[in-house]
Amino acid sequence: MILDFSAFTWFHVILSLIALISGLMLIPPLLKGESAAGLTSVYLASSVATDVTGFFFPFTKFMPSHGVGLLSLMLMAVAVIARYVFHYAGAWRWLYAVCMMLSIYFLAFVTVVQAFMKVLALQALAPTQSEPPFAITQLVVLVIFAALTIATAIKFRPAAMRAA
Repeated sequence: MILDFSAFTWFHVILSLIALISGLMLIPPLLKGESAAGLTSVYLASSVATDVTGFFFPFTKFMPSHGVGLLSLMLMAVAVIARYVFHYAGAWRWLYAVCMMLSIYFLAFVTVVQAFMKVLALQALAPTQSEPPFAITQLVVLVIFAALTIATAIKFRPAAMRAA
């Protein structure tokens, strides 16, 4: 296997990258109040698949990654209900925006964790992930996503809502 990854690990990594890239591409439309149906479908499908496949790796105890996966699945469930059942009505509008942004943040958070575990240069900076370079990177990602989440919650107003 390439880089000592199994086929299943590669499948999970590719799903994760599709979810992260489509999620990041989804942020500008959300900020513009656009629903971006096709991109949203790609994001939701790949992100749910990423979270679900994460539970198929061998483990002997519940780990933080499982907690993040469960939280992400719950956020996406709320987003799906807000979009497809309640059509962004009332509080469901901002719940959708916040849940989508938080689920994208979780992907970014895990990407940083994985980068510091797998990229030798980053691993040398923070071998236990308790060193300042890791904490600073995660803090920067958190601040960026906090600002984007607040902005999205305020600005996300799909066209169907504006016409009503």
